[in-house]
Amino acid sequence: MSNNHNNSNNINRLGSLLVITAPSGAGKSTLVKRLRASLDELAFSVSYTTRPPRIGEEHSREYFFVSVSDFEKMKAEDQFLEWAKVHSNYYGTHRATVEEALKEGKDLILDIDVQGAAQIKQKMPQAVLIFIMPPSFEALSDRLRTRNLDTTEVIDRRLKEASLEVAQYPDFDYVIVNDDLDQATEFLIAVAKSERLRPYRIENKLKAILRSFPRD
Repeated sequence: MSNNHNNSNNINRLGSLLVITAPSGAGKSTLVKRLRASLDELAFSVSYTTRPPRIGEEHSREYFFVSVSDFEKMKAEDQFLEWAKVHSNYYGTHRATVEEALKEGKDLILDIDVQGAAQIKQKMPQAVLIFIMPPSFEALSDRLRTRNLDTTEVIDRRLKEASLEVAQYPDFDYVIVNDDLDQATEFLIAVAKSERLRPYRIENKLKAILRSFPRD
């Protein structure tokens, strides 16, 4: 399929904003990678953060890694659609990135925390909020400890915050329990595809079809 054909299709619909949230260690990043590999016409919003990069992470790929002073300057200039301070670090979604992608008819994925999701929904009610739920506290604890990325102190703090985060699932449009990675992937893909069929997203295309029908 040519890029020109894809661009033509995009003009006929509004992009959907898929906000994907989960407690740390619930498998959100893996699911997002699988979703991006499975569907065309998906854009990914790379967030800004003040936390240091982890092993294997690259600037502008996983995050834009910036200093606290640079982040606070951008925040003061209202460049962020949402921002939050999580685990002592700032995270933020750049407003222009989101607006440009949706205008082009692309579906945009935001991989953010619960605080950020609430801000997005308030500013953009059409956003689709998806919560990735771990199968249990024990499973989440095991994942955080076996991936060996954080100190015991950080892991304990993440688990404490996770107890608060999972209780907010009623605020989301969809909840996917990640107890089976393949099945969770299928569910996430199904949500993304279904959102493309909302009448208001394809209104221009539908109106063109209606005009082809004879009128009395």
